[in-house]
Amino acid sequence: MSIVSTLLRARDAEGGHNVAFGLIAVALAAAVFYVDTYTDIEGAIAVLYVVIMLLAAQATTRVGLFVIAAACAALTLLSYAMTHGDDADLQSTTRLIVALAALFVTTMLLVKTETARLTLLAINSALKESEARYRSIFDRTRVALWERDYSKLRSYLMDVRAQGVTDIKTHARTNPTFVDHCIGLIKVVAANEAAREMLGPESSAVGSLRRSFITGQERFLDVVQAIMDGERVFEDMAEVRADNGEDKLVLLSIAFPEDPAAFNRVVVSMVDITQREMALKALAEAQAELTMASRAATVGAMSASLAHELNQPLGAIVVNSQTLLRWLDRDPPDLAAVRRSAERMIRDSQRASDIIQNTRGLLSPSNNKLESISLDRLIDETMALMEHELQRSGTTVHIERKAHIPPVSAVKIELQQVLINLLTNAIQAMDEARSPQRIIRIATARPDIDHVSIAVRDTGPGITDDVKDKLFAPFFTTKAAGMGMGLSICRTTLEARGGKLDGTNHHDGGAIFEMSLLIKPEVEHA
Repeated sequence: MSIVSTLLRARDAEGGHNVAFGLIAVALAAAVFYVDTYTDIEGAIAVLYVVIMLLAAQATTRVGLFVIAAACAALTLLSYAMTHGDDADLQSTTRLIVALAALFVTTMLLVKTETARLTLLAINSALKESEARYRSIFDRTRVALWERDYSKLRSYLMDVRAQGVTDIKTHARTNPTFVDHCIGLIKVVAANEAAREMLGPESSAVGSLRRSFITGQERFLDVVQAIMDGERVFEDMAEVRADNGEDKLVLLSIAFPEDPAAFNRVVVSMVDITQREMALKALAEAQAELTMASRAATVGAMSASLAHELNQPLGAIVVNSQTLLRWLDRDPPDLAAVRRSAERMIRDSQRASDIIQNTRGLLSPSNNKLESISLDRLIDETMALMEHELQRSGTTVHIERKAHIPPVSAVKIELQQVLINLLTNAIQAMDEARSPQRIIRIATARPDIDHVSIAVRDTGPGITDDVKDKLFAPFFTTKAAGMGMGLSICRTTLEARGGKLDGTNHHDGGAIFEMSLLIKPEVEHA
């Protein structure tokens, strides 16, 4: 749209010209011309044409102003010619110049004012169109949207920060009414239909914000912290509760404006991902069940295979042992026969050992090649795999990264399985103990020139004295549905690569498990 058409539309929107002002201006112009021409009054009567211009400005366009100004100037010159054409003097000429100058200046100012007025009308019209488009998008989109007024909350948070507060969660723990006070400062300006469908009419009603975040308010405090820190965008997953009591998992997104004055209209969006997360959870549970069934089948197959393969050499050892005793019972003992029986026993024992070694080799297939692994990347990828379980349990993970940790030469899947097992054990320990703080700390270190380590510490109840000695024993478990093989397999896996796994209690509480890894193992399989 061109600026000209916009200005014309703005002028047309006024509803036409004011005829009354026009008639008054015409009458006044005639009166001024008559007085200036046919009376003996001395003075710059023509200056009164300025009043005519002011009246005409209410009833005409910019072009009309120029026409009227030209007409007034023509009347002024005509009057001057009729009254002073033959005997013009300096005084009358000066009055003429003053009148024309006043008329010109007034016309320019009125044109400028008219242009500014029409421009303002055009801008206002464009703003109305933009607001209408925005409102149409806001109301019709299927994403749940709210407009909320965060201005009072931001002002309050700036006052809190001025008092030296930087950690909102710590401040909230020492001030139990802080969260409710902050929620009370937020007002809902508008909500679209999708928002009302997601949380219900009460949570989307215009007015004070209704508490919708599920118990704990952790995500709300994260939003408050983002406002205090001056962040422009906040995005995270959060659990919310609808008016009907249904809990939903949503992707929350808030765009904060740069201008503090614009915090009275902040757009908040939520996308319901409950069904997607339920599907992912069901898939993860199915995979876990399949893995457990596979492991059980593997254990059963291995047990049957070992029983079958070991039966013959063990039976031969028993027979040779009985034969050896009979040769020893002779008088005198037949030492040559005893020696042959002992040699056969050694042979059969070695055969049994070979069977066990071959079976163990199935657990460490030769196609698992060593590769260079960054511990930071390993931890990040494992956190991504564990994201759903950590969110489900409400567990926070703090990672303490040590600088200049070299990569290790290992099998990535093995280290990942060990780390997942340790994290899972930590989550389950805090679940069973109902720990008030659910925090896992992962720290990397380099204890010496040949080793690096990963320590996993939780805030659970720790390891009891009666469990410490049997912690890594196969088939020992403190869980009702546990198999007691997790920690045993983890330690065996690390030891097979020249590493080790230890577990103890931390002096500040909770259990801590440390994986020690060789940076460059000398052999691929121990």
